[in-house]
Amino acid sequence: MRPHGQGRSLLEVWPALAGLSAVFLFEMLDNSILNLALPTIGRELSASTTTLQWVTGAYSVVFGGLMLVFGALADRAGRRKVMLIGLVLLGVASLATVIVTAAWQLIAVRAVTGIAAAMTTPGSLALAFRLFDDDVLRVRATTLISTVGLVGLAVGPILGGLVLAVAPWQALLLVNVPVAALAFVGIRAGIPADDPADLHRDPIDVAGAVLGTATIVLALVAPTFFVEAGAASVLPWIAAATALLTGTGFVLREKTARHPLLDLELLARPLVSSGLALKAASGLATAGLGYLVTLHLQFGLGWGPAQAAIGMLPQVVVLIAGGALIGPLITRVGLTKAAWLSAAAVVCGLAVYTAFGAFGYGWIAVALALVAAGMRVVGVVAGTNVMRGLPPNRTTIGAALVDTSSEVTTGIGIALSGTILALAFPGALTAARESADFLRATTYAGLALTLLSAALVGFGILRGRRL
Repeated sequence: MRPHGQGRSLLEVWPALAGLSAVFLFEMLDNSILNLALPTIGRELSASTTTLQWVTGAYSVVFGGLMLVFGALADRAGRRKVMLIGLVLLGVASLATVIVTAAWQLIAVRAVTGIAAAMTTPGSLALAFRLFDDDVLRVRATTLISTVGLVGLAVGPILGGLVLAVAPWQALLLVNVPVAALAFVGIRAGIPADDPADLHRDPIDVAGAVLGTATIVLALVAPTFFVEAGAASVLPWIAAATALLTGTGFVLREKTARHPLLDLELLARPLVSSGLALKAASGLATAGLGYLVTLHLQFGLGWGPAQAAIGMLPQVVVLIAGGALIGPLITRVGLTKAAWLSAAAVVCGLAVYTAFGAFGYGWIAVALALVAAGMRVVGVVAGTNVMRGLPPNRTTIGAALVDTSSEVTTGIGIALSGTILALAFPGALTAARESADFLRATTYAGLALTLLSAALVGFGILRGRRL
């Protein structure tokens, strides 16, 4: 087999691409399919609403909190090795679903699945980057991998609903077993073992790992508290303040540690900081707009759940078909400007929703399409730029940074939208149907998302101009 970085076409490395696509498919499908089964799980396991929230939340918090740690470990122990171990863990955790008889057991299974996801997800971008030396082929490979995941995201819930009609809810999580097996075989056969020269042997910064993990976990939990308990409650503010304290401690630790978990000088590189800011903006916008539009269609326009699901189709269609835009756009303007333009499209989509969303669904559809198109391109290009800006022995923690920035801002986007809606429309949402006050509240929330996303995009573009 030709050494890594020497592939001349996607076809040459198809086993590796099949395996990496399966990893991304798992990431896209997992929680979205599980959400379908939550009512059934609640009935069969006698789980409360709060318990059901932790069924999905345990996965997200563990996944987001451990990505940096496993990214750093993979850059030391080997990206392929950590990926393969994570896939075995994923298969075992998914198989354990068949013996679940209580809600706490399912939460534990979901937490272990989050560990497996933290081991596999960052490595998928790093390993895809290794397959080629040419940036155009790297982008094409990443586009293919992400398209498989997005198709699964669109089709998965539909198939999941059909499965639930004829099979127990455990079947939805058992789907991860063949996905993990396919990924294991493809990566084991298609990607050679890591070259020791591409790894580094610095010891793991344990204190930095603890502070970093605590910061990310609190940053993910605090938005949930804001949405559930409201801004008037003290709990979300304590979580946010603690996240700020641990985050400050993490930065101070990394500045003074002899072998830091995350070399902060890497973040000062223009390609890295620019790519992370643009990726964060797209995560914030996509999650926040999706949350607002789902409520807007049902409570603002009076649509039923099925109609609202159909109303989100512009986003789904553009996310899947938008992969065709990436290659021509990069060929025409280059990687850096493609990232800028796509991020600007995200902000424009939010601005359209804020200014015109109250005037009818047509404007909402335009906003969904613009944000989805921008997110589709920036999701590939920004991640590639981050990888280009890092030394070879730091690519996995770089990929973990990309995923972490998106994961955290996704939570922030939903929390920001939910908190503003709660403040501007303090009544129960069931009383908000076709209310002018509710539509005004969505405008305020859209404006906040637009301004914050614009600030991130502006920072990303300014940093990128320093190249």
